[in-house]
Amino acid sequence: MELKGKAAVVTGGASGLGAATARLLAAEGVKVALFDLNAEKGEAVAAEIGGIFCQVNVCDDASVDAGFEKARAAHGQEAILINCAGTGNAVKTASRSKETGAIKHFPLDAFNMIIQINLVGTFRCIAKSAAGMMTLEPGEFGERGAIVNTASVAAEDGQIGQAAYSASKGGVVGMTLPIARDLSGEGIRVNTILPGIFNTPLLAAAPDNVKAALSASVPFPKRLGMPEEYASLAVEMCRNSYFNGEDVRLDGAIRMAPR
Repeated sequence: MELKGKAAVVTGGASGLGAATARLLAAEGVKVALFDLNAEKGEAVAAEIGGIFCQVNVCDDASVDAGFEKARAAHGQEAILINCAGTGNAVKTASRSKETGAIKHFPLDAFNMIIQINLVGTFRCIAKSAAGMMTLEPGEFGERGAIVNTASVAAEDGQIGQAAYSASKGGVVGMTLPIARDLSGEGIRVNTILPGIFNTPLLAAAPDNVKAALSASVPFPKRLGMPEEYASLAVEMCRNSYFNGEDVRLDGAIRMAPR
């Protein structure tokens, strides 16, 4: 796919992996719209790259619809969608208090929240974006669009307390190939990245010794991943028209231990 001049939507684009991807797309001449809840950071990144910010909650149909309407009014129909919006928690399925012996289970509302944001929110944006991409005139080889999703290595080797997170990210991996097949007749490609331990705002507040331990757990290179490395792969998945239906780990060969 020729990137220059295309329109793109990046969810979770106000920081971390999404912001790095938005910056790289803009550097390639792509018109970028950022979907995020954080208006202050989103507006700042949008101003930096000459893009547009849309305050969007990926769990809400009306909010997502309004975001796409605003983005398309400014840039035209997007040919690229990068899904980076997501969150996580760490709660055991059932646990016993060391102090009192009391037993409790994972609150189902907290479990469902992670599924709704990471899995359903991703699918919601895919479905609505793909419907719009189908209106585009096909380019070379009949291509109309490219979609990149963000899962996690936790989809394959989730740690203690990651039942909800792993389930949500495993769902993203599991739906990648069926969606790629659903959309193949329309010339829309779908791929997913499974990042390992990346230096994103999620880890920004972690003590240096924690970051050092995490870095040491990576076989090579022994450091945290950089958002720019995620962005590089995401953009290549858009550029390379033979990249389709794939789930790719980007993790320095790490395989997560139970804890």
